[in-house]
Amino acid sequence: MSKNVVITGTSRGIGFELAKQFASNGHHVLALSRNSKPLDEINHVNICTIAFDIGNTDDLQKVHDFVSAQWKKVDIVIHNAGLLVNKPFGELSSEDFFKVYNVNVFGVAMLTQKLIPFMTEGSHVVTISSMGGIQGSLKFPGLAAYSSAKGAVITLSELLAEEYKEQQIAFNVLAIGAVQTEMLEEAFPGYQAPLQPNEMADYIQNFALTGHRFYNGKVLQVSSTTP
Repeated sequence: MSKNVVITGTSRGIGFELAKQFASNGHHVLALSRNSKPLDEINHVNICTIAFDIGNTDDLQKVHDFVSAQWKKVDIVIHNAGLLVNKPFGELSSEDFFKVYNVNVFGVAMLTQKLIPFMTEGSHVVTISSMGGIQGSLKFPGLAAYSSAKGAVITLSELLAEEYKEQQIAFNVLAIGAVQTEMLEEAFPGYQAPLQPNEMADYIQNFALTGHRFYNGKVLQVSSTTP
């Protein structure tokens, strides 16, 4: 059965592959990214794109208005957009922290708020976090803003799972390990990951479609390596 799927961070990496995979499997995709060109060029009948800055209030309203006019219902939301700053802690500015939290935490909260009215029993919100956000996991210098934000969004998802359990809207987190993306290169230059973006996208797609039947308010660690 066809689903209406909203995905953020779709211009590259895992998000780009997710949009293609969902669309190829017959689902309707709203792809949100600051750069919509990569998916626009594919011109898939099941993909609608909106050039979108997750920190921009007007852009958030655009998403609400699209869903209200075109879909009426949202089955799956995948919060995949991320921003990473790799700097020694002593060099991080408050602006650095705000930029990272604005994408990885505040934007997730505000977009969810805009889409909740269109979700019903069986809807599933999947947030892509990182192993760096897991309490007790190995941490890496230079990622204080990023890893702490990825920890914060885990707690946010756990809270929303509790708040919306009566409506039977599921909220889960996938804390992923190393995948060969541009963001991994920014965090760990030269590191070769064991997984490609399309492989992780395949896993995430399956989880988004079925995971709400088995999990709610949970954090799954999807990692075979460190980092």
